[in-house]
Amino acid sequence: MIQLHNIHLLRGGQSLLKDAHLSLHSGQRYGLVGRNGTGKTSLFKLLLGELQVDSGELQLPPNLRLAHMAQELGDIARTAVDHVLDGDQPYRQAEQAIQQAQQNQDDTALAQAWADYDQLAGYTAENRAQQLLQGLGFQESDWQQPVANFSGGWRVRLNLAQALMCPSDLLLLDEPTNHLDLDATMWLEGWLQSYPGTLLLISHDRDFLDQVVQTIVHLQQQQLTSYRGNYAAFERQKAERMAQQQSMYDKQQAEIAHIESFIRRFKAKASKAKQAQGRVKALERMELIAPAYADSPFSFRFPEFSQTSANLIALNQVSIGYNQPLLEANLSILQDSRIALLGPNGAGKSSLIKTLVGDVPPLAGQIVTGEHLKIGYFAQHQLQALDLQAHGLLHLQRLQPQASEQELRNFLGSFGWQGERVFEPVKNFSGGEKVRLALAMIALQKPNLLLLDEPTNHLDLEARHALTRALQEYQGAVLVISHDRHLLRQVVDQYWLLADGKIAPYAGDLDSYQQHLQKLVQQQAKARQQETRASRQESSGNSLSAQDRKLQKRQQAAQRAQLSPLKKQLHKLECELDKTQTLLREMEQQLTDPSLYLSEQKEQLRALLHQQTQASQQAAELEDSWLLCQEQLEQLQS
Repeated sequence: MIQLHNIHLLRGGQSLLKDAHLSLHSGQRYGLVGRNGTGKTSLFKLLLGELQVDSGELQLPPNLRLAHMAQELGDIARTAVDHVLDGDQPYRQAEQAIQQAQQNQDDTALAQAWADYDQLAGYTAENRAQQLLQGLGFQESDWQQPVANFSGGWRVRLNLAQALMCPSDLLLLDEPTNHLDLDATMWLEGWLQSYPGTLLLISHDRDFLDQVVQTIVHLQQQQLTSYRGNYAAFERQKAERMAQQQSMYDKQQAEIAHIESFIRRFKAKASKAKQAQGRVKALERMELIAPAYADSPFSFRFPEFSQTSANLIALNQVSIGYNQPLLEANLSILQDSRIALLGPNGAGKSSLIKTLVGDVPPLAGQIVTGEHLKIGYFAQHQLQALDLQAHGLLHLQRLQPQASEQELRNFLGSFGWQGERVFEPVKNFSGGEKVRLALAMIALQKPNLLLLDEPTNHLDLEARHALTRALQEYQGAVLVISHDRHLLRQVVDQYWLLADGKIAPYAGDLDSYQQHLQKLVQQQAKARQQETRASRQESSGNSLSAQDRKLQKRQQAAQRAQLSPLKKQLHKLECELDKTQTLLREMEQQLTDPSLYLSEQKEQLRALLHQQTQASQQAAELEDSWLLCQEQLEQLQS
């Protein structure tokens, strides 16, 4: 167990934690949430030993193996797969020990080194690294590319893969989905669900938190408060707690007013002076209850446009790509379209939006636009185009010089800039603040079609909620790429799937799409195994004599006899795992019932949460057994 007792943490003169308490239990998965700037990353640095507490006590278990996403890159000349393998330091040390023993011709040391290597599953290390790379969206052709060849977002993915490769008891992940697409986010979700250690995760992705964590730790007003359950359960419990706190605050304020009134009335009277003095002391000793705080600083809005067209954009047999065709599109975006793009990395989602906005000319075909089309386009690269020396108000004044300063200040205020902050230069902005300014600039121009490429990156939960509400109320058309499934579920009503160079409507929802991805991964893994097995058999079979081929056939028959019970066991585990996961989904659905959090339902809630924990543990054990059985099967087949 990891424990924080009466922690007081200061940064730059600002108190981030004050008399804070937290317990992290082994094997549990925690989500750390709170507004940007409240100290979540500083808490990570405290656990990493990069910061020291100003007072209080931090207790860590001895020999704790800790993994986290590195902020910097090492040798950028190393290949992607080697960079990931570097995360497993014991494996690298075993490799070095083998090389050293071979150089010294020390047979005893060499035998021990190979034994350590085998104990660390060194024979499967490269395969595990490749699986991490594939899951995070890297193509097989990328694996041997030097790190220097990758852009910033892909380097972040490499560091994430390296952290996942590291054997650990505690895994710290700070916004791991920020640079991932939806496919990679869904894959990471599944990986973390089976992680056996303690996970502490900072994320502003509600659906990701709902699927991964078992407890929410809320950092607010310098305190750490734990809420059992996922993010949806946290929101319900927080609302109930805030209502109780506000009620207690109101009662206390009434009591304080009554005491102060008594003191004012009787302090000067000799007969009542002693009682009045006693009330003064009681008032001084009273521990004040803070008022509940729920107001969001954001109220994004996309103002209503004056004109639109029934058919905003039509793509007629359009070929999209760079020199070579990447995607063929034959589609229309109507005035009321609300569409999300699905598809693997490299399928052409961003390229499609760039073609619609005119940044990438089509290779062939015709694009027809409506008479009144007005596009609002958001992409991450636009953040680099902001004028770092100019303040937020000036960015809006350049777009609408005829508007009054007060009008623009009011508009910026809805996106989180109050008072003199409107004059703060962009160079001082955080990533989330740059996103909010870019969204404000788009909204100010009153578009009737929004093209949004990952608009929630760097936004905290409150800003994401404000954006979701604004898009729900927006009257125009929306075409969005996002890994934030909560936003997609709330905003869009149609999905387009990009795959194999084509784009077509997708009939399912996000849950069915995730199942589709899982089946695809399994098929790809099976195909690779078959290719490897066929290649080995071909290379060995060509040089065998007739007698050796008979022996090989007998061995293959014996192998099939060994494989049969393993395959049956694998199928049984898959069925049990499906049942357990279905049960978990049913429990999660039950936990969305608000009546369950009433005081009279406390015992039922406790029982349901206990059942959920048991089912989660059972699912983790079944997954471990499935992986072990699968590994044994692969070893026999290789």
